Amino acid sequence: MQTPPASDTPEVLHEGRFLRLCKRGRWEYAERTNASSAVIVVALTPDDRIVFVEQFREPIQCRSIEMPAGLVGDIDSEESIELAAERELLEETGWQAGRVQFLTMGPSSSGMSTELIAFVRAYGLTRVHAGGGDATENITVHEVPRAESAAWLDAKRREGYSIDPKLYAGLYFVDHDADGSRASI
Repeated sequence: MQTPPASDTPEVLHEGRFLRLCKRGRWEYAERTNASSAVIVVALTPDDRIVFVEQFREPIQCRSIEMPAGLVGDIDSEESIELAAERELLEETGWQAGRVQFLTMGPSSSGMSTELIAFVRAYGLTRVHAGGGDATENITVHEVPRAESAAWLDAKRREGYSIDPKLYAGLYFVDHDADGSRASI
C-alpha cells in the first residue's frame, strides 16, 4: 500500500460520532473513527448450513442479508480481528467458534472509504443461544444448507432484500482458502 507524502495531510470536512469526512486534493472519502477495521465471518454449522444474518440497514433503508460481521476495536482498541470475529459471531448468531482462521483483508470500497475488511472462517461451532445481536440490533439468523445457499440468496434478492455482494466472496471462502486451495473444514 502506497503511503501519501507527509505534506498531503487530508483536510477534515466533517467529524461525526463514528465517521470523519476527509478531502485529499480533489478526493473526498470517509474514515471510521471508532474502529480499526471490520471483519466478516464465514461460518458453517455442524450440519453443513451456512450462517447468514438479516437486519435493517438505515443508510439503504431496507433489510439486508449478510454474513455475520462487525467492527474490530470498537469496544477494545487492542482487540484482534480473530477476537472480534468470535465476539460478533456469538453476539449476532448465538454460535460460538472453537477457533477462527484469518483468510484475507482488503478495502470495503477503496474509492470511498479507508475501511479495511477481513474475512475469517469459523470452525467448531457450538450453539450457545438464539443470537439476534446486542440491545441496539434486531438481527434474524438464517442457517441455509450449503448446496442451497446461492438459490436462497437469489430468492431473497427477488423478494426485495439487499444482498451484500461480499457474500459471494464469503461463499468462495466456505470451500477455499485465500490461496485457492480447498479448505479443510
